Amino acid sequence: MFFRILKWVLILLVLVPGMYFFSGDRWFGTKDPGLRPTETRAAPVETALIERGPMQLRRTFSGTLESGAEFLVAPKVSGRVERLSVDMGDPVIRRQEVALLDNDEYIQAVAQVEADLAVAKADLIGAENASDITRRELDRMETLKERGVSSASQLDAARAAWLAARARVEMARARVLKVQAQLETARIRLGYTTVFADWTGGSDQRFMAEKFVTEGDTVSANTPLVSIVELDPLLAVLFVTEKDYGRLEIGQPADLSTDAFPDRSFQGHIFRISPVFKTQTRQARVEVRVANPELCLKPGMFVRVAVILEQVTDTLMVPETALVIRNHETGVFVVSADEKKVAWQPVVTGIRQNGRVQVQGENLTGQVVTLGHQMLDHGSLIRVPDQAENPDQKLDG
Repeated sequence: MFFRILKWVLILLVLVPGMYFFSGDRWFGTKDPGLRPTETRAAPVETALIERGPMQLRRTFSGTLESGAEFLVAPKVSGRVERLSVDMGDPVIRRQEVALLDNDEYIQAVAQVEADLAVAKADLIGAENASDITRRELDRMETLKERGVSSASQLDAARAAWLAARARVEMARARVLKVQAQLETARIRLGYTTVFADWTGGSDQRFMAEKFVTEGDTVSANTPLVSIVELDPLLAVLFVTEKDYGRLEIGQPADLSTDAFPDRSFQGHIFRISPVFKTQTRQARVEVRVANPELCLKPGMFVRVAVILEQVTDTLMVPETALVIRNHETGVFVVSADEKKVAWQPVVTGIRQNGRVQVQGENLTGQVVTLGHQMLDHGSLIRVPDQAENPDQKLDG
């Protein structure tokens, strides 16, 4: 009996303090930061001021420079390249000669057609003379018929001869026109042996970017000889996701930078926005037009394009480190005026810029906690380390 009583006494001695310990806020405390009781020990924290000012949502995209206009110069006839008049990097003006093909064959073709034209013209003259003779014979037969000297059959024969002569004249004239057209074609083909760089619109000067043949090569019609590009202005081509697509507009300013000129910034604006997304990448093509009067930028360069997607002139902002998520709710701990307590304040976030974030909410004045959130709840006591000499100093509630 004695040992049984002793056993129950020992059990009670163990259970009672344990129940007391676990019945407190440590075990049954609520998760709602607004309902938990305040601590009696001040938590060391770091704070920062809630500021007001302008903010920008600035996004930087990666892109590649492309020429605003590029075309391949190709001959319209085949032949051997006798001369290239420009080399890579040379400026090219509108209608400037770029290449010359061997034209001996085309010169001979022109001479041949000119000879054919001379023959056709001679045939025409002979046909016209024969027609005049048959006309006079017809007139004589008509006179004789009126006098009763010639017969009707003789008159008909003369008339038929004249009509046949007139037909030969018309055929000779048509042959002359045909050969003249052939001569014009031959001269045009001869002119094609001189290859010009011609384009419409844009500036009158461009640059040779690349050549695909050398002197002495035999090329066929429409074989590219050189590539001509426009260097001012250029296009920066970038691809954006759906997240940023809706915030871009044609005419929107953009700042460009490149590793080739790390200390310079180039100004441009959004020129075109594709109305479709690529199914493979789920991105849309955007073209930014940038002026390049000094010709510093070159097609193919990698560039970074910074665009301001959104901006506000006056708003509240806090450091990003001040944001806390409790019970799936974003908020900050606002420091009281005496800097001894904090209050939990839910906020709505917006633009983020340089480590700061735009916030909207009630009672957002003064300071917010930026370090030490894990030790805080609504109404917790705090202390700023540089304001207390003893780390374990208790503050009066």
